Amino acid sequence: MILSSADLTAEFFMATLSPTRVPAGRVRLTLWAGLAVALTAINLRTAVTGFTPLLEIIGADLGYGVAVAGLLGTVPAVSFGLFGFLAPVVTRRFGLERTATVALGLTALSLVLRAVSPSTTWLVVSTVLALAGIGAANVVIVPLVKAWFPDRIALWTSLYLILMQTGQFVAPLLAVPVAEATSWRFSVGIWAGPAALAAVVWLVLATRLPADHHAPAAATASARPRIGRSSTVWGLVVLFAAISWSNYGIITWVPAVLTDAGGSAALGGTMVALYSAWGMAAALVVPHLATRLAHPFVVVVACAVVLVTGYLGLLLSPLDGTVLWMCALGIGVSTFPLCMTLINRRTRTPQTASAVSGFVQGLGYALACFGPIGLGLLREATGSWSVPLLVLAATAVPGVVGGWFACRPRYVEDTVPPEPVADQLPLR
Repeated sequence: MILSSADLTAEFFMATLSPTRVPAGRVRLTLWAGLAVALTAINLRTAVTGFTPLLEIIGADLGYGVAVAGLLGTVPAVSFGLFGFLAPVVTRRFGLERTATVALGLTALSLVLRAVSPSTTWLVVSTVLALAGIGAANVVIVPLVKAWFPDRIALWTSLYLILMQTGQFVAPLLAVPVAEATSWRFSVGIWAGPAALAAVVWLVLATRLPADHHAPAAATASARPRIGRSSTVWGLVVLFAAISWSNYGIITWVPAVLTDAGGSAALGGTMVALYSAWGMAAALVVPHLATRLAHPFVVVVACAVVLVTGYLGLLLSPLDGTVLWMCALGIGVSTFPLCMTLINRRTRTPQTASAVSGFVQGLGYALACFGPIGLGLLREATGSWSVPLLVLAATAVPGVVGGWFACRPRYVEDTVPPEPVADQLPLR
């Protein structure tokens, strides 16, 4: 898919966070950027979904229980939230490409440290560091798409989300079989390789860019307060937080729901992989819907209905119809690619997209971080998964409310949002 876009790159005007635009004829730099975005996308979830199916196996080796497993399930949301807030500050100082280089390099090194962890403490610390790098990469990849491919936002958003979902799908599918064939350390450590490769490609691109490219233009002082005052941004925050609650609750605890019901550990990993596979279809379809529909709220409502159906299915019949329920959950979280697309569609410049991406993902993940550990505590307190699954189903309600505000066709930069007229946002 990367190579097939080569014939389109001559048409692209490559915008950056620098006031200076790179000439469209610099096709080679565009190809490097496309390769770097693709490799980054592959690494955005493997450190999470390739790890959670092994929590019980690792716990038996290192000696931790359900509380620590819940903590490890919460670490992704906490790290993504904290470092999502910090990423725009770093990019204003060093630029998007250099930030991506350091983020992926930190992830690769930390994944190696996690694989050789001698204790639970080292496991937690290395996991935090690995996901800190991914948290920063989560944020910068959105404005990078807007900066390098401003006329192909839907195409490249679909591409990076498909590759992200591919990594999210493959990692849990391999996790348990690789661990059983070798060891859990090798199983969690193999994902350091792709992260290191992505860091190298970003480094090559960063060193080949003009010197003035790395002088990013920060958002003006007058523009920054508008982000916090925008109902569109807050709608994105609520929608993103609700879907993150579901995503990390599913990834962390669905294997346990199935094993408690009598299923195997391998079944849990396979079902998480099936759930993730649906994200590939969503990544292919939803960004294009978001660019063609003036008010894509119908996508939010449809996803909420399907999501609730999946949770109720797991509650009432976890082992009969498991495949159907996991497919429903996979389709139900399709508002994630909608959020990622709307961040670019509802902003005028890469500067604002970077700030909104950090704000939405930072605060959204911060709110979602209570999900995995809270659901684990509810399971311990009630002795079953009924209440946690009902809580997850209830998150669809704020998601729908937030989705209404996020989907209205208006720009974040506008101090007084205009009326939602369909032709305000040009369709591409």
